[in-house]
Amino acid sequence: MKRAHQLQPLSRQHHLGLNIARHAKECADNPAAITEHWGALSKYLNDMREHFHIEDTLIANALLPYKETQPEVASVLETLDKQHQSLYECVAKTNTSTASKDDKVTVTDVQHLGSLLYDHIRFEERKLFPIVERYLTAEELDAIYAASPDSIKRMDEGR
Repeated sequence: MKRAHQLQPLSRQHHLGLNIARHAKECADNPAAITEHWGALSKYLNDMREHFHIEDTLIANALLPYKETQPEVASVLETLDKQHQSLYECVAKTNTSTASKDDKVTVTDVQHLGSLLYDHIRFEERKLFPIVERYLTAEELDAIYAASPDSIKRMDEGR
């Protein structure tokens, strides 16, 4: 699917997340697999703080003026908020679980977090980003691109 060039860095980050989440959803019920997948999910989610911040501020704030008059915008903003809250709660658990050995992570925890992440990324790619492309101005899209970490931009994008 063709994505606005300003959103491509965020989509590139999603590619890795889909891979990690898909594998986590299929996690075997053994301690080594649980540790491996929980670690990958934890690292990915902690690395995505900047990504979530862009979505929660630049994207959500830019769409806010359309919330009252466009039901599709209201719906994606509500879903984005709910999914981010669920992911933030899981991130808090990942940080707690790695710090405290008493709070044991189960295969169900890994599979649940993998499913949440996978569904969230699919939602953003299939629902949120098309609406962002439809409603945001070039200047607003450029601000999203500028806020995206340089490490996920490509030199040949020339922007």
